[in-house]
Formats: sequence, structure tokens, C-alpha cells
Amino acid sequence: MKTERITTDILIIGGGTAGCYAALTIAKVSDAKVLICEKAHIKRSGCLAAGVNALNAYITEGHEPEFYADYAMNDALGIARYDLLLSMSERLNSVTAELEKLGLVILKDENGKYVTRGARNIKINGENIKPILADAVSTLTNTTVLNRVNITDFEVRDNKIIGAYGIGTENDTFYIIQAKAAIVATGGAAGLYKPNNSGFSRHKMWYPPFNTGAGYAMGIKAGAEMTTFEMRFIALRCKDTIAPTGTLAQGVRAKQVNSLGEVYDDKYGNATSERVYGTVVENIEGRGPCYLQTKGITPEQEEDLKRAYLNMAPSQTLKWLEDGGPKEFNVEIEGTEPYIVGGHTASGYWIDVNRKTTIDGLYAAGDVAGGAPQKYVTGALAEGEIAAQAAAEYIKSTDIIEIDETDIAAHIREAEHFLDKSQAQFTVFELEEAMQKVMDEYAGGIKTNYRFNQTQLDRADEKIQRITELTNTLRASDFYELMQIYELRERLTVCRSVIAHLSARHETRWHCFAENMDYPERDDVNFNKFVNSRLVDGKIEIILRDIPGVAE
Repeated sequence: MKTERITTDILIIGGGTAGCYAALTIAKVSDAKVLICEKAHIKRSGCLAAGVNALNAYITEGHEPEFYADYAMNDALGIARYDLLLSMSERLNSVTAELEKLGLVILKDENGKYVTRGARNIKINGENIKPILADAVSTLTNTTVLNRVNITDFEVRDNKIIGAYGIGTENDTFYIIQAKAAIVATGGAAGLYKPNNSGFSRHKMWYPPFNTGAGYAMGIKAGAEMTTFEMRFIALRCKDTIAPTGTLAQGVRAKQVNSLGEVYDDKYGNATSERVYGTVVENIEGRGPCYLQTKGITPEQEEDLKRAYLNMAPSQTLKWLEDGGPKEFNVEIEGTEPYIVGGHTASGYWIDVNRKTTIDGLYAAGDVAGGAPQKYVTGALAEGEIAAQAAAEYIKSTDIIEIDETDIAAHIREAEHFLDKSQAQFTVFELEEAMQKVMDEYAGGIKTNYRFNQTQLDRADEKIQRITELTNTLRASDFYELMQIYELRERLTVCRSVIAHLSARHETRWHCFAENMDYPERDDVNFNKFVNSRLVDGKIEIILRDIPGVAE
């Protein structure tokens, strides 16, 4: 195994939305050396890989940043950090303006104003949004991008990050990286639960299937404080294609209807979790399948929808071309499997307003940063900017600390252990399926209509620990298979934290997201709080924290 040692000022882990914008920001405010490590290729990686057709977090004309912060706070039913939401909201429009300067096409009306899709959204032609960001990063003289390099672990000493380890899947290289500071921007976690589609189509899901929760897992293992993993995100999506429904709901004002043609939008509430919950209950009570009511829209509206989905979910447009368009048939909808994603919920690292984690020198931005839901694209950009500015300031008063050779040797031995080409008892995919089956059946997956109780959670934790032990028997014939082993271990680490958080919140605040059948009612007296956690000596310790400005 080849090894390579790299020293940099700031390490950015993940070259997605937040990671790219963090690099662009650092170049503006500092001459610091920056290294971006991207598991895939920065040109088409992360949540923007396939493109988007709207910016869903924008302060439209006549509104102030507080308008968006209030919306996100209310949608989370009070479990969110207003300080984080407001600092993010204050930058939404400025980062949008920067995107337009870089070449993003934002639709405008005859008066030259942005075309809105709702009170907080504007329309874009965003099929090339990620290449636009990647091309901008490529012009930075002090920034180096390592594609196909998967960061597997932090190196932390005395609660201060001093570097990280990674593997190059195309050059069979083990990387030892020393840095003054790091920004983790790896995205959330998909693939913890059994997905809607199985077999050949198992990767046809809402969230990128290659976002494994790596950033979460590295932080958990390093002892960082994490927050709100029990607020899972379950997306309401077009059946089979798992294409977004927001374009239908906002673009043509499509209502949610059951098989009887009854509109049930307002029956269960309008929070994001409640829209999923209503669909689940309608199906349980025999009034399914459920749809978005598009039948009868105009030919012009249908054409707009087909074009819009080509920007982000082409499979939905192809389905309409094969089976009949949305003006002829209502669009059937379903909930996805649960995800852990801080861009839509409050899951992630516990951070301060500068996006600093509880580990000195480590900053979080985008889906891995907790406390600020409803970020979407522009919120991730804003957090990348905030984290970058803070990291650039931090490194002015810190030096490179050499990584201990014994620590390096231990990480190399771990990789070599898996690269042993002897016959393995199980494959990665067999253990991954076992993990997803456990989470689906015992930790509130699709099979149980997202519901769980304590007995099931205890069973889930027991089984996940057993599967984790079995990962030590896995073997890899090359570095790509080695990455898959690390990805499975990352998911299992996140699974244990999710189970612990679900168990700790003794209420049901977000239907479906955390539907606790032992505690089916909301409890504002005891649980209008954050459920946080830290891994201490191999055990997950739960920490209940007051919501700033609420409990005082």
C-alpha cells in the first residue's frame, strides 16, 4: 500500500455544495492553503450532482430574513436554533447573487425580477449548478482538489483536530493529512433503512445513495457532540421514481388527494412531517393510494412540469412520456425510507453560530451541521461561507501539530486488515441488507409505517452492534471495495446514534419522523428541548439541552 503525507492549512472534507463555497470564500478572505478531498469527482458530486430546478431558500421581495427563520422554526415544531437560522437567512440572497455571477441561470420576468415559485423560492435552470461551482473552484490558485479520495477518520488530540486519514480509490494510496483546521461538508446519511425500491433499483432513492453519513460517523467516533438524530427526514415523493413533489405542489398548486378524490392537505397539518403522516394514515385506513391532483392542468403547465423534471429527475419525465402525462393522470405519491440529513431537519453536529463544532478547529457546514433545518442549496452555501470565514480566522492563531507515528501505524494496520484477500464470511452487501432490514423492522422504517416502541429499539441496537462486530470479518480485493467496507461501518455508527436518539425522546413531536408508540403525544413540558449525544468510552451518552431563548 502506497502512502502519501500532505500538509495544508485548511482541509475541506467533501466537495459538494457547502465544500465548494467554503473554498471560494477562503480564497476571498485569506491566502491559506486549502485541500478539498472529494470521494467522487467534484464536477458531479453531492446533492447537486443531477441539478435542481429551484432555489428553495430565498428571501423574496417584501420579506426579511426573519420571515424565513420563523418559517423553518415553526416547521420544526420548535426544535431548531433561531440563531443559526437567522445567520443563515441573512446570507441567502447574497450567495444567490454570487451564484448568478458564476453563471447560474435564474429565471426572470418581463420586469427583470426573479420568477418566484412560492413565498420562499425562485426558479432556476439548474442542471449545471454543480459544474458551475466546480469550475469556479478550479480557478483558485491556493486550493488543491483530490478527487476519488475518501476520508475515513479524523485525527484529534486533546479535543483539537490536527488532521485526517483517507484512501485513494483510483491510485491505491493511503493519505495522512495534517491541517490547522478542517471543515466537514460530507452530506447526510442515506442507506440506513431498507429503501422503497429493491434489487437492481435500490439506488433509486430521494437522497444521494453514496452519502453514507461519513462526516457524522467521524465526529461521533471523535467524541463530538451531535444533535437531533431522532428528527429523521422522510420525503414525500412520486411513487417508483422517487422524484420530488414540491414542483407539483407549488408549481401547479396540486393538492394531496386520496383514492376517493378527497383532499386531505389540511386534515393533518401543513408541517413537512405532517404531509407525510397524512399520506401514511390515509393508506392505513384504506383510502389509498394517494396522489397529487394534477389531472386537468393545462397543456402549458404539463409542458413546464416535464421540462422542470428534466432539470433534476429525468426518470419522472420519462415515466410521463411512457404512461401518460400529469394532465391525464394524478401523480401517485409515497413516503421514502428515513434519512438523516441536516439540510432538511435539525440533525447533525452541535455547533455555535460560527459553525464550530465541539471539537476545536473543526467546523461543519451543510447537511452535517445540526440545528438549522430547511437549508436547501442556498443555506448550505451560506453555512459554507460562515464556516470558511471562521476557519480562516482560527488558523491565524494555531500551528500545524505533527500526527503521532503510532496513530498513523494503527490506521494503516486497519486498512491492511481489510485488504487481506482471504475468503470472507460475508460480503458488504449482505451485511448492508441485514442492517437495512433491522432498521426497517425495529427502528421505524417503511414496514412499520415509521412507528416504533422501546422494545423494538432495544432489539435494533442489539442487532446493529452484532452486525458491526461482523464487519471485522470483511475483506477487500482493492481500494474501491475497501471504501465500501468503510461506508458500511459509517452507516452502522450512525444507526446506533439514531436508535439512541429515538429512544431518548419520550414524545411524538414529528409524526412519522419520530413516531414513538410508547409516547404518542407531544410533550412540551419535558421535551421542548434538544436531544444531544456524545460517544464516551464506547457508550452513547444523552444530553438534553434547552432551546436558546425558550427555556430561560
